[in-house]
Amino acid sequence: MLLVDAPKVEKGILPSLTREQVNYLVEKADNLRDKAIISLFADSGMRLSELATIKAGDFDWESCTVTIWGKGSKQRRAPFTERTAEIVKRWISQNGTDGNIWHLNSRGIQIMLTRLGQRTGLPCNPHTFRRTFASNLHRSGMDIEHIMRLGGWESLDMVIRYTRSVKFEDSLKHYQALLQ
Repeated sequence: MLLVDAPKVEKGILPSLTREQVNYLVEKADNLRDKAIISLFADSGMRLSELATIKAGDFDWESCTVTIWGKGSKQRRAPFTERTAEIVKRWISQNGTDGNIWHLNSRGIQIMLTRLGQRTGLPCNPHTFRRTFASNLHRSGMDIEHIMRLGGWESLDMVIRYTRSVKFEDSLKHYQALLQ
């Protein structure tokens, strides 16, 4: 067995969403809670387990960050935009601050995203939003080391993997510009 090569694993380009597609998903969401979840996912690059356990007291509205417990029981802060802050604040003000602010567990969030994806035809799962976070920051010109820190990745290799589709898009644009 030591002399047998390991099988090659396919490395497809995984989808990420543009800002316009994220805005469309927020618009098409059924209710304020779902809009808040989608907006926060896209802005912060949080993992499902991180987002599902947020409490109202975890938000720092002044700095637009939320303190979360990440992979490996590591605490970190995740950023979000003013737009997301307004949506989340409205949700919390209408639904209380006790415990889990979403009143959903991880599976409930996954089901909501699956249904929204089926209705809109767009890829809509927690990892797509994580790739979207990294890809949109990369498209905007942010250095991958900063993206790594903001997204809670431990290695640059993971950020490169998450932004692979952007690198191809950039290379293709450069290629097409050379041919004109």
